[in-house]
Amino acid sequence: MKNLSILLLLLIVVSCGKDHGNLTVNAHVKGLKKGTVYLQKIEDDSLLISVDSLTINGNESFELHGQVDSPEIYYLVLNKHDKSYERIPFFAEEGIININSTLKNFVVDAKISGSKNQELLEEYNQLNAKINNARLDLVVAKFQANQAQDSIKLDSITKLDNNLIKRKYLYTVNYAINHKDAEVAPYLALSEIYNANVKWLDTINSSLTPEVKASKYGKQLDAYIADVKKN
Repeated sequence: MKNLSILLLLLIVVSCGKDHGNLTVNAHVKGLKKGTVYLQKIEDDSLLISVDSLTINGNESFELHGQVDSPEIYYLVLNKHDKSYERIPFFAEEGIININSTLKNFVVDAKISGSKNQELLEEYNQLNAKINNARLDLVVAKFQANQAQDSIKLDSITKLDNNLIKRKYLYTVNYAINHKDAEVAPYLALSEIYNANVKWLDTINSSLTPEVKASKYGKQLDAYIADVKKN
């Protein structure tokens, strides 16, 4: 009995002394009653791992923790009681990140604060969404032109689409250079224009500050450019 008491005391001490890391995610999901929430990130470029999790039972507010060596994309994942999964991507960085959303529209209603890189990413996404929507309109127009076998209109649509692609590339390059001191810069190069001419990726890479170059995405961009040039 004495040994059991000592063991329980040791477990309590270990639990209380557990290092939660330098990232705290404070979340509130209106309407959430039951389910499991996870804090996840991508490891080794492809493997999605959970760094923390919590079972929800009647509490709309909760807290998750992780360790961020340099700012990177994390995911707040909700596994509802019906076993469906929904993910809110966000730029995590050292400190406290606040995420407010609703159970009904978990991803769409998400409001995120506390991350400089997240703010920059959202700003970028606003104009990028307009370009993407314009390209979607061209997909419809292209389908209709194909149905009508209108080759002249097809050529015109192709030129318009190429111009939109070029506009996106130039916008992304300029945005990244203007924010060369933020990890969002190499992230956008890798996620949005990885298939662009390598000289544009090089331009972004050359502009990065030493701190950003040493970050996770900074290192990945440098390695990616070297691989492209090699092959």
